[in-house]
Amino acid sequence: MKVVSVYEAEGMVLCHDITEIVPGKSKGRAFKKGHVVKSEDIPKLLNLGKEHLYVWEINENALHENDAAIRIAKAAAGQGITLTEPVEGKVELRAKMAGLLKINTSALEKINDIDEIVLATIHSNQMVDAGDVIAGSRVVPLVINTDKIRDVEKIGKEFFPIVEIKPLRSLKVGVVTTGSEVYHGRIQDQFGPVIQRKITELGSQILRQVFSDDNVAMISESIQTLIKEGAEMIITTGGMSVDPDDVTPAGIKEAGGYVIAYGAPVLPGSMFMLARIGDIPVLGLPGCVMYHKTTIFDLLVPRILAGEEITRKDISRLAHGGYCFNCDLCQYPHCTFGKGS
Repeated sequence: MKVVSVYEAEGMVLCHDITEIVPGKSKGRAFKKGHVVKSEDIPKLLNLGKEHLYVWEINENALHENDAAIRIAKAAAGQGITLTEPVEGKVELRAKMAGLLKINTSALEKINDIDEIVLATIHSNQMVDAGDVIAGSRVVPLVINTDKIRDVEKIGKEFFPIVEIKPLRSLKVGVVTTGSEVYHGRIQDQFGPVIQRKITELGSQILRQVFSDDNVAMISESIQTLIKEGAEMIITTGGMSVDPDDVTPAGIKEAGGYVIAYGAPVLPGSMFMLARIGDIPVLGLPGCVMYHKTTIFDLLVPRILAGEEITRKDISRLAHGGYCFNCDLCQYPHCTFGKGS
């Protein structure tokens, strides 16, 4: 901070607010702390009796908070992200389109390990809509050493993108509903309409729903038939518990499924199964998906539709934050469910 003549202050940053008083009318802030002095400001400053100012000087080794926030945001932003103009030193990163938000959390931590740098985001792996605010950037001081911003940009380049929106693919989904009670018409299927709604909301379509008895060979044949008809994802419903009649996992294996995980540290959703037949994901959904508003389905299916190849480790990581409170009024995704590591 230094004192300079108002005539020499152009391009420098005010260290304090400057108040304007109009006798009998008003008293308010004419210039805000952090304002970069422009040539057109000088006459007004003189009229306010300010011939000298306390300023920080902006040079090649220092950046104003607005410029720094912009550069941090640009270093982090990938596809599907738009930036706002800086307001009071903060730039917001907003979703340009609907899709799955992905945050490189290790790179995010590296950026925030740099002193006086702030890049804060919402949680990764959740669906967002166009216009949603997903992150904000700023620096702590009004003026920051440019080298720190260059360090942020190096991290952004090395780990790009730090923040991005992945569009969801539109897939043809084959559904196999198992259970002798449904197959023989003893009760009406309640699972199909739920899956139809959820898949449609995510931009994909149900190719066909097939009903199968609790028979390994029949379940296997149903899966293989749907794949031959062009299914790009298979969802099986029912028969996922440990009861002797629940043979859906065996049917998936019989159809050629390579099992990635059977069981998941998510409640509701612990009896979930994920397998692959070639490059086609096969999901075994437990009964909770039918009657709970939010389950493991909502945590993993958007990621699969975004093109991710889910691993066993991905599923294990769901344990932290994998417990749903089953609130009377579901607030997901604005809650703790699925917001762990």
